[in-house]
Amino acid sequence: MKRLAAVLMLAAFVAPVIAAAETWENVPLVDHNYLEKVKADPDKHETSCLTMCAKSGYGVLTSDGTWLKFDKTGNEEALKALKATEKENGIRVTVTGERTGDMIKVATLRID
Repeated sequence: MKRLAAVLMLAAFVAPVIAAAETWENVPLVDHNYLEKVKADPDKHETSCLTMCAKSGYGVLTSDGTWLKFDKTGNEEALKALKATEKENGIRVTVTGERTGDMIKVATLRID
């Protein structure tokens, strides 16, 4: 009986976390330094520029033009993915994570 209660209690805490996860598919990856410069056409943003501006932080542009910045883990994952890709520009990603305000706590990130 105590085991069942413990499992139910754990499920009560885990379920809201799972339910809060969101996915952003095929969205442009943009660094903070060049956000305003590439907002009109983020697909022309070069991968080499994205890599050089890693310290400014990464995020994605949503379809309505909102920039959602990444947490530390997301920035690390974005840089790792950029270093591994052969694409020269037009970096679009699929990101899953939890959004709080204008920040995504990134769980997964992959270049499309």
